[in-house]
Amino acid sequence: MNKNRYLLYLLICGLMLYYAIPRISFETLGAESLFAGAWLLLAFCVIAGNLSAFLYTPKKQKMVRKKVESEPKKRRSFAN
Repeated sequence: MNKNRYLLYLLICGLMLYYAIPRISFETLGAESLFAGAWLLLAFCVIAGNLSAFLYTPKKQKMVRKKVESEPKKRRSFAN
């Protein structure tokens, strides 16, 4: 379930980059280029985080029942 969520976030971020990259301009000076750089930095951090979570999420392991040797249980006596 979690891997599907990470994949969805990666696809959404890729779609946002696909839409934004042609419209971003670094040629102007000032707040516009600062905003563009910060937005791209944030987008790449989101991609890196979701990609690492997608790739390194541990797989669910099946529970393996261990055979317990039939040992007699020790009984405690609290009476003196």
